[in-house]
Amino acid sequence: MSTPSTSIETGIETHGIEARGIERVLPHERTHVSLIDNFTMWLSANMVISTVALGAIAIPIFELGFWDSLAVIVLFNVLGVLPVAYFSTLGPRLGLRQMTIARFSFGWHGAKIMALFNIAACIGWSAVNVIVGSQIITALSRGAVPVWASILVIAALTTVVSVYGYRYVHRYERYAWMPMAVIFFIVAVTTTGQMSVVPTPAWNIAHIASLVSFGGAIFGFATGWSSYAADYTVNQPEHTSATKIFWLTFFGVTIPCILLETLGLGLTTIGAFSKAANEGGGALLAAALHPLGGLGAFMLLLLALSVIANNIPNDYSLGLSVQVLGRAFHRVNRAVWTLVGAVVYIIIAIFAAAHFNATLENFLLLVAYWLGPWSIILILEHFIVRHGQYNLESWNEARHLPVGWAAVIAMAFGLFGVYLGAAQLLFVGPIAGLFNPPYGMDIGFELGVVFAAVSYLILRPIELRKYAR
Repeated sequence: MSTPSTSIETGIETHGIEARGIERVLPHERTHVSLIDNFTMWLSANMVISTVALGAIAIPIFELGFWDSLAVIVLFNVLGVLPVAYFSTLGPRLGLRQMTIARFSFGWHGAKIMALFNIAACIGWSAVNVIVGSQIITALSRGAVPVWASILVIAALTTVVSVYGYRYVHRYERYAWMPMAVIFFIVAVTTTGQMSVVPTPAWNIAHIASLVSFGGAIFGFATGWSSYAADYTVNQPEHTSATKIFWLTFFGVTIPCILLETLGLGLTTIGAFSKAANEGGGALLAAALHPLGGLGAFMLLLLALSVIANNIPNDYSLGLSVQVLGRAFHRVNRAVWTLVGAVVYIIIAIFAAAHFNATLENFLLLVAYWLGPWSIILILEHFIVRHGQYNLESWNEARHLPVGWAAVIAMAFGLFGVYLGAAQLLFVGPIAGLFNPPYGMDIGFELGVVFAAVSYLILRPIELRKYAR
């Protein structure tokens, strides 16, 4: 006689929904052989309105010029995507999901804390993205489609794909970038002649502070995928080339981020778009497509729906992160948690939409700071402590995993470094405030990484000597 959970799993598999959660995928079970999916997965996820919106804050918000902004976009995207590309290579090598891999640094209980961080980020970004998309749809319909209805439509389309799981996520992302690439190309071609080169401001402490602060926003956006990375390569064969996965992932993120952030930057230099430049990426794209009439409105509708490709990884990985919280959570199918997460962010989005402004986006950029310390701890564990060697049989056995106090304390030190160096509209840290007061210079990511790295290198050997695991 089957147990209720077994019956549920069987029913889910029958309907084509992925039943596997954070369980290790054994080498003989891995059937995902398409290497190009490592590129298109991230190409689609980043070829969205929010990427344009990020580049559009360089001049209006940080008061930078064109060429210095472009340099920051290229440099900090490259730096931010390195952890994403490397963690992607661990999926085929270990057969484990990204937040499960964190157990080998943070231990059984420490990984739960990190999973909560990731769950909050997934829900928060999903809510922000769905609000942005819904507001464009409502504006296009001139209010005929209310914001709440637009939110439900976008969320429903997103949830269908993320609930079905890994195979369908890749299938959707394999093609979702194509119409968006065409639209962004049309926007670029029709507006490039109107763009101008805004001069670089005088090099002083205020300008340097703005450069570094803008760089922090770019870095946080790119590295935001690091807590999901292995989730989308875990079904690839163990012998899959790590080099190919690394570079395909690297370019899958950097190409759309650099190109679309540069497009957003360029659109803000157009005099006729000065009002739209202060309203965000959606308004800029609406202004750029307005001369095309009905065709432009249709393209803007498709761009509003582009947030689906960005939200699918949020929703899918959210379900996996919930399972890391413990055995009781693990016994519930990932698809159920994905559905629950969708309901939660829909409710948040509906209530927040009426009061939505840049403050919420700034809050979420603040939340992204945790990824710097978290990533460096996993990297140091992999290279310095383990030298790439894992006891994969112990992934779900607390007594064989590290105790995790070294990682948790190092993470706390890292977050303290973030506190000292962060400079956002909501908060300016003590050290950040020493530069360019009262706005500060955002060095939260840098201090967070340094504080976490130094403390982990000191504490992890002590933990290892005491517990030998």
